[in-house]
Amino acid sequence: MTKALPFRLPGPVDGDVDLLVVAAEHSGDQHAGRMVRGVLAAEPERRVAALGGPALAAAGAQLLEDLTAQSTMGFAVFGKLSFYRTLIAEVVRWVGAHRPKAVCFVDSSGLNLRIAKGLFDAGFSAKAGGPTKALYYISPQIWASRAKRRFQMAEHLDGLASIFPFEREVYADTSLAVEFVGHPFVAADYQPPVTYDPAGPVLLLPGSRHGVVKRLFPVMLEAFAGMAGTRQAMTLYPSDGILDTLKAARPPKTLQFLRTGETDGPVGASAVLTTSGTMSMHCALAGIPGVVTYKTDPLTYWLGRMLVKVKFIGIANLLLKEEMYPEFIQGAATARTLGHELQQALENPERVARTQVQSGQLRELLSAAAQNTASEWMRGQLKSGD
Repeated sequence: MTKALPFRLPGPVDGDVDLLVVAAEHSGDQHAGRMVRGVLAAEPERRVAALGGPALAAAGAQLLEDLTAQSTMGFAVFGKLSFYRTLIAEVVRWVGAHRPKAVCFVDSSGLNLRIAKGLFDAGFSAKAGGPTKALYYISPQIWASRAKRRFQMAEHLDGLASIFPFEREVYADTSLAVEFVGHPFVAADYQPPVTYDPAGPVLLLPGSRHGVVKRLFPVMLEAFAGMAGTRQAMTLYPSDGILDTLKAARPPKTLQFLRTGETDGPVGASAVLTTSGTMSMHCALAGIPGVVTYKTDPLTYWLGRMLVKVKFIGIANLLLKEEMYPEFIQGAATARTLGHELQQALENPERVARTQVQSGQLRELLSAAAQNTASEWMRGQLKSGD
């Protein structure tokens, strides 16, 4: 007898659904929200459900569960294994019960590839003869680590929309249909959250994952405090839970906090001290000089060193194949070193000028002609399943 799960996801509001979106991270929620908004603008009759966050809800999806509130990574995941096992089983059950035309997984490969396998094993996905397409938007970085995942992805998935033009070649030796849909940060309707302002404050951006924020933010505060001058500092945060973690570090009262997506326009910044996530790309495209840093638990770092086969962890550095932002990881991320590099980002005119040139190169690389937008790609996938 199957043991009862501790929770059940609600069914679709009207008893039927075209698309289920699964986006566990804040950045994935934002990208998926833009995709769903485009789908519903063109086809308002489409019914979309989501496990995601506020961006998907605002786009018009029925939010079944806020996964962004659970955002975690690394060794901290082991503390939530029971939750994630339950979640995977429940998503598989939900898809089998409600039979959407498609499920679209957004980034977050640790969770999403397991759900895709569960759907395949249960016979619910199209690749297993079922009624539901299993789709992926924003490929896992298989070109950086665990490249062999592409073969299992090809076995379980019906299509993938990539945001980097070179990723089609990465999957060329598989049967997976991959379409380049353009990077969302260079789309015509993209509204950047940050911009370069030489007179603006310094941004301190420790990310959206509680464990990393807890380890990194105190070091960022100490690095900024040790700098010369009277410049102000600002921190952008994605959720109330992260704000609580930030304030637990006892920041100075002069530090300004702004919630991402709730500003009147882009925030002007003179330099940035950032973790290696999505916000680092926003800053790179804006041409804000700065530093990338990262601190995680020792086990996660050790595992990462074993798996990751690339020179850089910052995505801008990886794409440019050179150092746009100096990187300081784990023990190298000391307050003294980070403070010195941040001062250089503010005061070294050659470094500022080089950052502007590299920003232009990055934008050009990401602006390669796309086959479709993410919304158009999804509309095509749903139409072929009608």
